[in-house]
Amino acid sequence: MAVGSSNSFDVVVLGAGTGGYSAAFRAAQLGLKVALIDEDRIGGTCLHRGCIPTKALLESAAFVERVRHAKDFGIRLGSEPSVDYAQMARRRDQVVTRMWKGLQSLVTKNKVTWIAGRGRLDGAGRVRVAMHGEDGTPGAGGERLLEATDIILATGSRVKSLPGLVPDGRRIVTSDDVLRSEALPASLIVVGAGAVGVEFASMFHDVGVRTTLLEYLPRIVPLEDPEVSSTLQRSFERRGIRVMTGARFDPARVAVDEAGVRLEGGPEGGKAEGIRAEQLLIATGRAPNVEDIGLETTKVELDGSFVKVNGKMRTKEPHVYAIGDMIGGLMLAHTAAHEGLIAAHTIAGDKDVHEMDYVKQPRATYSRPEIASVGLTEAQCQERGLPYRVGKVPFQAIAKAVIGGEYEGFAKVIGDPRTGDTLGVHVIGPHATDLIAEASLALELEATPWEIGGTTHPHPTLAEIVGEAALAVDGRSINF
Repeated sequence: MAVGSSNSFDVVVLGAGTGGYSAAFRAAQLGLKVALIDEDRIGGTCLHRGCIPTKALLESAAFVERVRHAKDFGIRLGSEPSVDYAQMARRRDQVVTRMWKGLQSLVTKNKVTWIAGRGRLDGAGRVRVAMHGEDGTPGAGGERLLEATDIILATGSRVKSLPGLVPDGRRIVTSDDVLRSEALPASLIVVGAGAVGVEFASMFHDVGVRTTLLEYLPRIVPLEDPEVSSTLQRSFERRGIRVMTGARFDPARVAVDEAGVRLEGGPEGGKAEGIRAEQLLIATGRAPNVEDIGLETTKVELDGSFVKVNGKMRTKEPHVYAIGDMIGGLMLAHTAAHEGLIAAHTIAGDKDVHEMDYVKQPRATYSRPEIASVGLTEAQCQERGLPYRVGKVPFQAIAKAVIGGEYEGFAKVIGDPRTGDTLGVHVIGPHATDLIAEASLALELEATPWEIGGTTHPHPTLAEIVGEAALAVDGRSINF
């Protein structure tokens, strides 16, 4: 245990995003003296430039779409609803501020020492911090050298572009730019159809922006079950979003002028065409923040551009751990939090800490319709040579979905006929990101599909779809 001066700690956490603050709070709850360092505000990318502001905008967009169908529910509102995007942006920022203030109070509640500044490793057991001044000016507060028995690195990631395509914040933008904006473009090209790309494509279309979605790979949301991908693409195209998979264009030849952005693109092997929009949004992934944090002063190793760790988040440097986007994995906020908890419990000497299992980590995409999944896809089962059976039930068989007027999509449960294990659960449809929690618990507790389906699900609820799909694995669904 580190003892002594105010600069000595049991644990120093470098980076205060979801993973970092989760690790810091848990380590403090386990009785350790903890310092949490960040040059930005607590909450990191997820709270300030990612998950939370994006979902606030998506909620407003979904509300607009629901209002458009008010007459279906017997409610007369008159003319077509209009979008006040400036107010949407203000609400977005209000949500962020509220959650940020909550996190600040939790720092005090958990007796964590907050240090505002840029931290850098200075060997295995020290962190040198260039402190912010009292007015927040970076580096104006002098330097503080912290000593720690253990260090957790949680420096996160940043948006990245394509080679030759340089964001200017006006015509060629990133998700960071979008989440600072208070105005809508008339038209938008979204490059990249992973979770971030499809969320923004869905949101912008719902608020009236003419949207084109380009994906280099053969299908959108390529990490999801292929049937989920095709269902989402059909849904997008029915709504009027243009989707191009296998898309090819030269990033270096994207033309920018006062009217907007123009590129020459087309499907692989097909004819290129001119595609024009007021803005182009780059949604092609994120790069880990591993530069200029002092890794070279330690034995920490990189695997490509990511920090290399074992199943308990340990690096090659004893007493230095790493979590979150900087280690790769799923690069999801809740996964970073789980990694942080594993690191904190390991440091505290907990003998029952499990190793990180990414198969059991749920994945969530907040497009309309929503997507959520946990475990293996059918394709992954085939790759691993696992026998499997599938139960699949559409939302249109679920009364609560029909009542709510949103019933596109399905739930799919994959089971192993030999062992009875649940191998994967995949949901696309209303509130899928809420429904996946049951499946995540089921995989953690090693519940079989029959046990999931045998659990009473209240009626009428959307949650019934998970139970019905689980029963369908054995051909015993009641309502489908």
